[in-house]
Amino acid sequence: MPCASATFTVWSSAWLAGAAAPDDVLDALGPWAQTHDVVAADAETAHAHSLSAPGTPPGSVTFLLAALRRAAPRGPGRVVLPAPGDPRGLPGPGPFSRAAMAAGEGVLFTDAGLGIVPGAVDNRATDQVLRWTVHPVVDPGPAPEHVALPQAERDLRDQVRQSASVLTSLGVARHRPGVREEIAAKLRARPRTLWPAGMPAPALRVLQHADEVEAILAAASVDEPGGALSASAAAARREALRPLETAVRVARRAAVTEAVRVLAASPLV
Repeated sequence: MPCASATFTVWSSAWLAGAAAPDDVLDALGPWAQTHDVVAADAETAHAHSLSAPGTPPGSVTFLLAALRRAAPRGPGRVVLPAPGDPRGLPGPGPFSRAAMAAGEGVLFTDAGLGIVPGAVDNRATDQVLRWTVHPVVDPGPAPEHVALPQAERDLRDQVRQSASVLTSLGVARHRPGVREEIAAKLRARPRTLWPAGMPAPALRVLQHADEVEAILAAASVDEPGGALSASAAAARREALRPLETAVRVARRAAVTEAVRVLAASPLV
């Protein structure tokens, strides 16, 4: 499950609120890729916001931040983490929604009328390049579902227990040698996320828990060597894990939303 959009949502919103500098935003994105570039999804959006058009040399995140400030000086971003069957947070049919659904993530700036989607990291020789595509969003759609952070945290804990119980009852939750080390390795391999000073502690706790559960989900989805599950058992496992995947997305959205709220209300610089 992605997190680059969560990082950009928090940091860009903090910058718009005066709680971070542009270089802070760039530094925070560094763990996700060595280079970040920005293009508009179409020529009209490029012209309207002084961004690079498709087919032209891409611009930088600095140009994107400037475009956001011109469009809505203090309008914060909202992370979207959609999945098939779970489009919550998306503004409705359109290029941004399609791109965000395909990527599994994006950032919606409703006041600016823009949506931003990061593409897959592209390895070019020794460089890693992550491209952010800026889409126009004419209609932001209905207000997003609000889930209070404490509720999201409780639901995530409860869903961990329920999913473990279901997997055990199905007979597909067997111990695999080295699984704890595998989970720890996945957590170590994740980009080291940087957060602004003033980031609320409850949001940090929930984001860390979501990362941990995500690593457990990845381990739970792996078949034992030489002992692949039957098709029916694999399908049962997917169904058992799907509510937990949803709980991770909801918890991450709630944590980012709370962080943006606190940082926007308490500028530090």
